[in-house]
Amino acid sequence: MGEGRYRTLLCLVQVSVPVGDEVRVEVIDPLDESIDPSPLAEVLADPEIEVIMHAARQDVALLRRVWHTEVTNLFDTQVAAGFAGLRAQAGYESLLSELLGVRLPKTASYTKWDKRPLSPEQVEYAREDVLHLFQLTDAIKRRLQAQGRLEWAREECRALESVSDERDLDTIFERLPRVAGLDARSRAVARELVEWREGLAASQDRPVQSVLADAALVELAKRKPDSRKALENIRGINPGNLRRRGDDIIDVISRGRDREPIPFEGERRPGPHPGDAPLIALAEAIVRSRVTEAELAYELVASRADLQAILTAARSGGDASVRTLEGWRKELVGDELLALLRGERSLHVQDFNVVIEER
Repeated sequence: MGEGRYRTLLCLVQVSVPVGDEVRVEVIDPLDESIDPSPLAEVLADPEIEVIMHAARQDVALLRRVWHTEVTNLFDTQVAAGFAGLRAQAGYESLLSELLGVRLPKTASYTKWDKRPLSPEQVEYAREDVLHLFQLTDAIKRRLQAQGRLEWAREECRALESVSDERDLDTIFERLPRVAGLDARSRAVARELVEWREGLAASQDRPVQSVLADAALVELAKRKPDSRKALENIRGINPGNLRRRGDDIIDVISRGRDREPIPFEGERRPGPHPGDAPLIALAEAIVRSRVTEAELAYELVASRADLQAILTAARSGGDASVRTLEGWRKELVGDELLALLRGERSLHVQDFNVVIEER
């Protein structure tokens, strides 16, 4: 559970294992301090054992942080479904219904999983939730093997094995909106505010945005109010936070003024060219045409940000470091996108379909 917390809490772990023609399911309570997770952690980290999950990104990050384990040889049924001609980011229940005709009961889906003791209804719901995971995996793999895309899906799943939900202060600071445009002294104040906000949120186990929103933090760093009255003129600060923490915020800003200035050392990205929009539309038409032909989910191949990066790099004669120009994606459509930008491809409509031709 992540709602109302600094970081997501690992409340429950369901494990299913095939035993002959049956499936054994165990429900583990990670909040029970008497339980030693190390034997299961060793299994998760064993590259010889396939670990199957659905929508695994958050689960992998949680297990790595809480159980101090790696998760290897991962097969994510949600990711794999996108390669099998099914909807991207499809829910577990919808895939079970579509591929297996199985409908899960929803009796305990919205209960509080951090409350103890768990009810028999909750435990049974948790068991049922993973009971059909192996059948679903087999159904998806059969489709992928028939399409020759099983390795594509495995490649995408491997990228999830390194995900983390650890909060790195440098990364948080650099990702603040408009922080790159602040002067060096204002950036120092912003960094001080980031450190204070993270520490307070962690100590109170509450979301960082409920302490101080990003936009308000950057505005505080820019304007550097030195009194509660001046602080009241900053938009975006929760009135309750202003009453309780106004003096603390003034103190943090004062410390930030005394910090060593932090100049921006990165490369400033050029803004979009006025002529980019129609070119991106053409690029998107090619991508959508190719993924439709391949029965792939569009989201697996490119985003508007990817296409903008490719176009921006091409204008300067460089190469963009984006997923669309790597591996199987490059073969599927990346090379064709570059050819389009070189003027070597043309598009026209025939029988209500986009036709892509060499020029």
